[in-house]
Amino acid sequence: MNPTSIKNPTTVERTSEREIVVTRVFSGPAQLVFQAWTTPELLKRWWTPKSFGITFVSCEADVRTGGSYRFVFSHPASDQPMAFFGRYIEVTPNSRIVWTNEESGDGPITTVTFEDQGDKTLLVLRELYSSKQALDDAIASGSTGTSAAPEQFELLDVLLDTLV
Repeated sequence: MNPTSIKNPTTVERTSEREIVVTRVFSGPAQLVFQAWTTPELLKRWWTPKSFGITFVSCEADVRTGGSYRFVFSHPASDQPMAFFGRYIEVTPNSRIVWTNEESGDGPITTVTFEDQGDKTLLVLRELYSSKQALDDAIASGSTGTSAAPEQFELLDVLLDTLV
């Protein structure tokens, strides 16, 4: 991805011992950005950063309070697919999604909010870990939103351009 093509910067900040916050403004209304986060066919078009070399095998998302998700990915260096799964704790259409990350015992709770700003949307993603050590370990392994979010969100910007 050419850095000069980035429309809106992604800010990633560790705000406490247990929390990472990722912020970005997207061109498009909150309803459209929310749709890109909650429709499996759209998620598959932006969720996997190209530089990670992973591809979606399957994407199941029942995005409602009490629903669940399961994303399965493949990578050329791995014989086995990788699954990420959890539950939706809270879903407020076009405004907020809260979910668990249950693939490990100390997975974070993720909250993403969508704030309409005219023809733009302020998106704030928060990952709250069970402990300082859990967050430190996630950062060291590259498994937090910090490593993927800038490239993912650039892909989401490209997708949103096709949906407007």
